[in-house]
Amino acid sequence: MVTLEDVAKQAGVSLATASRVLNGSTRQVGATLRARVERAADELGYRANIAAQTLARGASNVIGIVVHDLTDPYFAALADGAMRAAAGEGLLVMVGTTHRDPEQEIAYVSTLHAQRVRAVLLAGSRMADPEVTGRLAAELAAYRASGGRVACVGQDLLGVNTVAPANREGSAALARALAGLGHTRFAVLAGPPHLMTAADRCAGFTSALRELGLPEPLVLHGPFDRDGGYAAARRTGDATCVFAVNDVMAVGALAAYREHGIRVPQDVSVAGFDDIATLRDQVPALTTVRLPLKDMGARALELALTTDEGVVVERVAGEVVLRESVRDLR
Repeated sequence: MVTLEDVAKQAGVSLATASRVLNGSTRQVGATLRARVERAADELGYRANIAAQTLARGASNVIGIVVHDLTDPYFAALADGAMRAAAGEGLLVMVGTTHRDPEQEIAYVSTLHAQRVRAVLLAGSRMADPEVTGRLAAELAAYRASGGRVACVGQDLLGVNTVAPANREGSAALARALAGLGHTRFAVLAGPPHLMTAADRCAGFTSALRELGLPEPLVLHGPFDRDGGYAAARRTGDATCVFAVNDVMAVGALAAYREHGIRVPQDVSVAGFDDIATLRDQVPALTTVRLPLKDMGARALELALTTDEGVVVERVAGEVVLRESVRDLR
């Protein structure tokens, strides 16, 4: 393995000079010496240490991504999109997960600020807690005042560049599509009432049913994960169609129905929200609302890196995708 010392020896310069050229130091090196070092590196096939470059530049090429739950495919897809975009820019990425603890999210932002990262991306729903949201917004404002860049994927509540999924509109469109298939008795696996993404999706769905003159759905709150969907599915009564406010909960519901001999879609139809790519091979294939998650993550990074003035908010519409998990009752 070729080392930095090998390059310095080949170029006939000191180790410090070679490091300044190849590891991104802000200290200037003369054009002649720089050319000698770069030529020696090419001849030897030396590859610079990206981590060393980052440290030399005061962490100016580090991006911090903070998500609620990295084991959730929704957040994994968002992070993957952002990380691929970052790699294209030669940026190093650090990822932190909060496990949906808003205090942990604030602590991450404070730590990333102290480490002088170039930009911070937040991916996840806001909580229905104005005090916590205000403290997070203040932490982000302090970071931005010091030159940091910020973008988020979620609700537009933090005063920063935001990629905002149209949760209400998407779930309303899904409700209309399912009603159009002849369903009139619905249950909603609604997730936690304090989680704004879950609340918005539930509200959009129920409002659309109300506008159609259909009965109010049975609303079942619980954890925003597979186990939450599994537990809630056992209480859906005589509903002919069950809407889970995310795909992961829908998969939990499918597992519960399968274990109890309830056939999908013959006995009950199931729909989700997000169109998680890793769940598209689920049997039966899941009806859902598709969001371009990787593109959303990449766009959030782009907004953080390129927007200098003002705050940009981009709403992302979902697309209803009807698949085999829903039965046509017409």
